[in-house]
Amino acid sequence: MSDLFDQKRNKSEYNSEDIIILEGLEPVRKRPGMYIGGTDEKAFHHLVVEVLDNSIDEAVAGYANYIEIEQISLNTLKITDNGRGIPIDPHPKYPDKSALEIIMTTLHSGGKFTNNNYKTSGGLHGVGISVVNALSSELIVEVSRDKKTFSQIYQKGIPESKLIDLGKINNKRGTSIQFTPDDEIFINNGGFKPNLIIEMAKTKAYLTKGIEIRWKCNSSLAYKLNTSESLKFKFPNGINDYLNDLTINKSILSSEPFSGTAEFDNNSIEWIMNWFTSGEDSILKSHCNTISTPLGGTHENGFKNAILKGFKTWGELSGNKKAQDLIIDDIFSDTAVIISIFLKEPQFQGQTKEKLVNTEISKQILNAIRDPLDYWLSSDALRANDLLDLAISKMEERKRRKKEKEIDRKSATKKFRLPGKLADCSSNELLDTELFIVEGDSAGGSAKQARDRQTQAILPLRGKILNVATASKEKSINNQELSDLKLALGYKSKNIFDLRYGKIIIMTDADVDGAHIAALLMTFFYLEMPSIIENGNLFLAQPPLYRLTLGDISEYALDDEQKDLIIKNVFKDSKNVEVSRFKGLGEMPPKQLRETTMSKENRKLIKVNLPNRNIEEADKRRDVDRLVDVLMGKKADKRFEYIQNNAISILNELDI
Repeated sequence: MSDLFDQKRNKSEYNSEDIIILEGLEPVRKRPGMYIGGTDEKAFHHLVVEVLDNSIDEAVAGYANYIEIEQISLNTLKITDNGRGIPIDPHPKYPDKSALEIIMTTLHSGGKFTNNNYKTSGGLHGVGISVVNALSSELIVEVSRDKKTFSQIYQKGIPESKLIDLGKINNKRGTSIQFTPDDEIFINNGGFKPNLIIEMAKTKAYLTKGIEIRWKCNSSLAYKLNTSESLKFKFPNGINDYLNDLTINKSILSSEPFSGTAEFDNNSIEWIMNWFTSGEDSILKSHCNTISTPLGGTHENGFKNAILKGFKTWGELSGNKKAQDLIIDDIFSDTAVIISIFLKEPQFQGQTKEKLVNTEISKQILNAIRDPLDYWLSSDALRANDLLDLAISKMEERKRRKKEKEIDRKSATKKFRLPGKLADCSSNELLDTELFIVEGDSAGGSAKQARDRQTQAILPLRGKILNVATASKEKSINNQELSDLKLALGYKSKNIFDLRYGKIIIMTDADVDGAHIAALLMTFFYLEMPSIIENGNLFLAQPPLYRLTLGDISEYALDDEQKDLIIKNVFKDSKNVEVSRFKGLGEMPPKQLRETTMSKENRKLIKVNLPNRNIEEADKRRDVDRLVDVLMGKKADKRFEYIQNNAISILNELDI
């Protein structure tokens, strides 16, 4: 057996001379990924975060009220605040160096290791600004304090001179950091991206009430980079303004979001949460000490669990036993949430701080949120029940998908499966059940909240469905929207199906597009499932086009004619009547949709009738066949001729 310790067999020596000691900022330049996560575009812009967070900390502590970000060149940025300014006096431990130089050149140095200067802060490890300095080909720091201005220049983290006294100055204080990332580290970096920095600045302004953050860029550079020369961000309403900005042009469920602030263990949390009607991607923005935490963490977990427990408790109080089966995803699938916490001693996963890991925070936040949530839910029982119904519909959809997958695994020859977007009713009694066919996810979301879950099912279809009168058989078979409709109804083949609902109700917007979609759906039923019409199962809903309000009195009108009659007869031609026009079903609050269009007590339905093919009605049925062929068929010349011959009489009937 060979001797493993036989020195003669060793091809290289390993001794004390091989031990390398990296001093000062050398470790940063040697291994930048350990400090900023890499050298790509994301890491390049993380340098901005490190400098900006120092200025934000001054603002949060109450010492600064404005920050200016100026792009000097493609690769040079300058960030200035009006805070206290970095100390420039000699450091007690290193009397030959200023405190400024210590901070700029020494890892794990700074004023944030105690709570004497900052109650909370984003820079906790004392490495941020020194890392920026180490990774910059040039960094110029300028400090104004005690009516004097001082400056120092660094190259690759090394000071080029001692601290320079630039003389007296009045009415100015703060710190300015101008830096140029080293292209030896960030190869082919492409320079700073104004859109990323502006979005970063805007977010910081949302999270720091009272701060004004300014953006500057000279005109020639701004033109080259396709950005603004100057911008100002100041949001007195904080995260409320943030949510409004994120959800602009989106359909929001509640006019009053769930929002508030709470203190816990000398820390604080601020939150705002609202629900989309349907069809929107969920938004969750969490922050700790104004630092974005895209990977979430314990603060998100605590908030989510608080919301889940609150809704389960509400379900128990309101007698809805299904609420106990809810999970977090059921509640947060259609939401917009912003969470901002301030902690004395946050712990992040890594220097880039993308995830909060303080283990005690989850329970503390859960306890802080519960009471405000319980009060908010109980303050409006109707709203709380609507939100609970929305969450339960998501839960049932989730369970249905899970069950379908289980069945699929057990049998490859599954014969029947309901479409995933169908919100089915719980009753199996044919005569009591109704299927509402609606246009779009937005309308579907409102209808799901407005329905009677026991007897009313909702199937949203995307836009204008295929015209089966002109489409090929193959195209009709492969059309997803029609396939979903057939599955929901129990369709097997033409006039062979196990009808699952006593009423099929087409519910479209009260406008031209809605009428067109209704016509396409009636064509489908006429050609594919005529017995549904013949047996009296098909109906048209009558959603209102207008809401008329005077004082405490509200009336609804289906069209202009009815609107004018209501104004005349009910409101006595009052000039103070407020007239609101519904843009579509998706814009109508669920409560109003339920009261006007879906409630069996108040609604108006039009039954779609069709002559039978017996001897008595054969002629009438052939007339219908011809009319469908003319209006919905392939031959446009027939349609044009019909319009020419009948336009006048139709206009007269419509009194236009």
